[in-house]
Amino acid sequence: MQLPDRLRRLIGQDASWSTDHEGASGTALRVVSGSKVFYVKHGPLASAEHLRLGWLHGRVPVPEVVAFEDDVLVIADVGAPSSEAAAPADIGAVLGRTLRMLHELPVTECPFDGGLPAVLERARANIRDGLVDPDDFDADHIGLTPEMIYERLLATRPHVADLVVAHGDYTPSNVLVPASGEPVVIDVPALGVADRYRDLAIVHRDLSEDHGPTAWEEFLSAYALVDHIDEERMYYYRLLDELL
Repeated sequence: MQLPDRLRRLIGQDASWSTDHEGASGTALRVVSGSKVFYVKHGPLASAEHLRLGWLHGRVPVPEVVAFEDDVLVIADVGAPSSEAAAPADIGAVLGRTLRMLHELPVTECPFDGGLPAVLERARANIRDGLVDPDDFDADHIGLTPEMIYERLLATRPHVADLVVAHGDYTPSNVLVPASGEPVVIDVPALGVADRYRDLAIVHRDLSEDHGPTAWEEFLSAYALVDHIDEERMYYYRLLDELL
């Protein structure tokens, strides 16, 4: 990655760079410079995340932005493990409380659009650009092509939406849990006003598959913002995530 001069001086010439870190997604580089640890991202998603971190600051706990220049974002290390390290009941409760805090933010104050038209357009662009890997689909979608999934999404599009400030990729790895203090929300370039099921579908999938029904039950108890689960919307947004 080509860094602007100011960021190169900030990080230091002798810093070590690595993609090997917890929750690595290929979008962030971990940089160790002396006693300091940073995460560096670049490109359009880094720009989107910079804007959202600025808006979230003071509303929910998020990482500190160290610097941003020329589409390069430098974030301070939170120094905490992800919620994935917690016991099944604890991880559900932590994720439920944290998502409740995010979903209770006033949608009228959020300037970012995470609604279905914008996300479907992003899904279409991902297919066009060859960015969707069918080998990564959930087991019940194996055998489908990205185009088949997109057509199904258009045909079964929900007619209702319960709008919240949605994370957009609400997985256990994107909530860090310091030893003391509130959980920290990370990786927010997709955050915006959207149906709450965009988040619920993803956290349900991950908790159910990796941590079992206890974790999901504890999540619902801590989240406490829905009286019942709309299974059709839950499935729809899980299907949508295959293309994102």
